[in-house]
Amino acid sequence: MYAQSCCESRWRGVPDSRTSTSKPDQGDSDVSSTKDNSSGRSGTGTATALPVSRLRPAYQQVADQLRELILDGSLAPGDRLPPEGEIGGNFGVSRSTVREALRVLASQGLVKTVRGTTGGTFVSHIDPDQISDFLEAGIGLMSGSAALPLSAILEARELLEVPATAIAAERREQRHLDALHAAMEREKRSRGRSMKFQEHRHFHGIIMEATGNGLLTMMTQPVFHVLRTRFLNADSPAEFWAQVDDQHGRITDLLEAGDGQAASAAMRDHLRYIRDAYHED
Repeated sequence: MYAQSCCESRWRGVPDSRTSTSKPDQGDSDVSSTKDNSSGRSGTGTATALPVSRLRPAYQQVADQLRELILDGSLAPGDRLPPEGEIGGNFGVSRSTVREALRVLASQGLVKTVRGTTGGTFVSHIDPDQISDFLEAGIGLMSGSAALPLSAILEARELLEVPATAIAAERREQRHLDALHAAMEREKRSRGRSMKFQEHRHFHGIIMEATGNGLLTMMTQPVFHVLRTRFLNADSPAEFWAQVDDQHGRITDLLEAGDGQAASAAMRDHLRYIRDAYHED
């Protein structure tokens, strides 16, 4: 059954877009082309059209409003969306506009199309890895630009990791401590910038996992991935890694002792020490 009951009332409760003072965009001729001006309803006669302004392409506005229904839970994971023609009638746009809007949502992983007699377009079940991938792609594209300089990424990392370390000190389990010790040993034995950074990142990831807060892990992993490309122009001196090893050891000892305040302070000192190892593209 189509996911109509959860959002149909919202579609019909929105004022007709013909009350907008925006001037029509001649390049978006499919918008409102099916409206019956005498009745105030869409040409399909099914519902009052949603407000679609001419400031942005119609398919983007349709995608935005469908996305809102998904994000606020009106359309739940697994729900099947109504047919394109029915959605178009509610929005006062053509099938092709709806199809383009669904492509946008599919590219964001919010919906998926299943072919066959029992197929259709369904709201996706999102997993944390997908969200991290989207964040990583967005941060990666913006990083280094005026909108998101390296300093902003490093600052955000500190704002996330320092308080998270205090939480990890309260919630960590023995398996987390064992994993931290193992990561430090691998980091000491590894050679080359790439391998050392991999273990360095793994060490920090274990601390995020120890918080028991999946959102923290989801938010920090994309930052780690992006920073990897900006870590050291050349192999760093042995003294640098020796200092990093010592700092990791101190953080681990404080986590094991359950001293959240001291552990978070040690993490702050550590992150500020390694800031100079990163470079702008």
